[in-house]
Amino acid sequence: MDSLSTRYLRAKKIPSTACGGCGLGQVHKKILMAMDELALGVGDVVWGSGIGCAGRQTFNTWKGDNFAGTHGRVYAIATGLRLALPEDKKIIITSGDGDAFGIGLSHLLHCARRNVDITVIVADNLGYQSTGGQYGYTTPLGFVSDSSPYGAIEQNWIQNGIDILDVLRAGGATFLARHSSLEGYDAVKSVKAAIKNVGFSLIHFIYPCVSHFGPVSLKTRDIDRIFHWFKGIFEAGGVFGENFKSGIFHDAGNSRPEFASSLRSQRAEVEAGHLR
Repeated sequence: MDSLSTRYLRAKKIPSTACGGCGLGQVHKKILMAMDELALGVGDVVWGSGIGCAGRQTFNTWKGDNFAGTHGRVYAIATGLRLALPEDKKIIITSGDGDAFGIGLSHLLHCARRNVDITVIVADNLGYQSTGGQYGYTTPLGFVSDSSPYGAIEQNWIQNGIDILDVLRAGGATFLARHSSLEGYDAVKSVKAAIKNVGFSLIHFIYPCVSHFGPVSLKTRDIDRIFHWFKGIFEAGGVFGENFKSGIFHDAGNSRPEFASSLRSQRAEVEAGHLR
C-alpha cells in the first residue's frame, strides 16, 4: 500500500474488488492526490456513491464517512447533507455514467440549478458494464455491446454535436471538466479546482473497462490494447470527433450564490425579523 492508500483507504479492501486492469483505481488515485495536496484529512470529507462499479468501489474502500444512494438518488441525499453539515465539510460523490447521465440526470440538474456545493466525479466506462455490458448513454455510435449486437444506434450524450457538459453548464454548474483516467497531473489539478469551488462541480472521467467493453466492443482482452484505445479518445479524429477535448470545460467558480449558504442567510433574516 502506498501512503495515500494508508491514509485514506481501508487496508482490508486493498487491493479492491474492481476487476484486474479496471481504470477505476486510476480515477480514485487522482481524487486522493487532490485531497492530499489540499491537506484534506479523512474527517474533512464525506464521500458519497451511486450504484454500479463506481459506487461499489467507493463504498468499499473509503475510510471516512460515506453514504450511498440507489438509482440516481445520491444527488438528492447530498443536497440534504449539504444543508446539515458544516460549510467547511467537503462532499464528494463518485457515480457512474448511468447514475449521472441517465436515471439520476434530473436530480443532477437540480443540484446544478441550485448550485449545491458538491463535487461530482462521473466515472464513465462507456456503458452498463457492471450488469453485463449493455450499451449506455455514452457508448460510441456503431459499437457492439451485449444489448446492441449490430452496433449502438441511439444518439448518445457526447457525440454528433451533443454534449452533456453543455446541458450542465446551461443548468447552472459552476465548474465542469472532462478527462481520461489515463491522464496525468492535469486531471489532478481539475479535481483540486472542483473541490475548491464553492458550488456545483462535476468532472467527467472516462476510464477503461477490461471485462466487458474491451472483449465485446473492442474485440480484445489485451489490457495494453484496451488502454491504448482509451488513451486515444481525445486525439484528433478520435471516435467521438475532433471537438471532444480533455481539460476544463467551464470555470465560473464562486460566481453564483451557493444553495446552502443562501438558505442559511435567509433563515437568519427571518429569525431576526427582517423578512415577513
